[in-house]
Amino acid sequence: MMGVAAGVAAAWALASAKTGRADGTLVQGVHPYRRMMPFIMPTRNESVAYFDTPIDAAKLQAFCASRAHRCTVTHCLVGALGVALREVPSLNRFISGHRLYARRDRVVSFSMKRQQLDAAAKIAVVRLVLRDEPFAALCARIDAEVDRERRPDKTPFDQELGAFLALPAPVLRAGVWAFRWLDAHNLLPRFFTEGDAMFASAFVANLGSLGMGPAYHHLYEWGNCPVFVAAGAVEERPVVREGAVVARQILPLRWSFDERIDDGLTARHGLDAVVRALKDPERWLA
Repeated sequence: MMGVAAGVAAAWALASAKTGRADGTLVQGVHPYRRMMPFIMPTRNESVAYFDTPIDAAKLQAFCASRAHRCTVTHCLVGALGVALREVPSLNRFISGHRLYARRDRVVSFSMKRQQLDAAAKIAVVRLVLRDEPFAALCARIDAEVDRERRPDKTPFDQELGAFLALPAPVLRAGVWAFRWLDAHNLLPRFFTEGDAMFASAFVANLGSLGMGPAYHHLYEWGNCPVFVAAGAVEERPVVREGAVVARQILPLRWSFDERIDDGLTARHGLDAVVRALKDPERWLA
């Protein structure tokens, strides 16, 4: 028995020492304070910071409505996040197994309704690896993914969920625990994560497309996504311009940010890049 226990302990130690991952590289030279944060705050939702960024949407609405683009706020949010992740690489990090990693790809996930006009339609999610490509090409890839999710037949993700939910609850709980343990010890094969929307640089929920206001959304403990942005419906608000109160069309954004990946200044630089892109999409996106 002692030999078995020693073998298990040795295997556990070896698993804990593994730092390589398919989706990220270990960040070296991390300040001791930041290295300590995942131990003090081991979950994303006790490490979350919230931000509000109201966007003057005048140019954005004109950009989306133009014949040259014919896109939506969701397209622009995904594109703007691509700009931010390229300009501020330290925003593209995540915590796993109490360690800080730089993500290999720029990945944005977003939610959508399966049937656009059906009030009872289920929500689906799309995970998109961003490339250095024209905005029109990005929009075409987004539209293709949306069309695929809106087909009446079940997607592979639907089939996987159905198989998991057919398991007895104790078995499912054990399976989820095992999945998280393998992920925390960098033993999870790449195919488990490359199609999961929660393994992403950022997640977008355009609640405005449903006529809703924005929410301060939690960060999912599943996966390793450290940034969540919820967009509300564009609304007219009073703002001050050159000492006068005027009405402006405002897109409200609310952010949830895992502070363990970097400090608030990084979050601000990343959010500023998104704001610039949405305020002037003709320059930053097109």
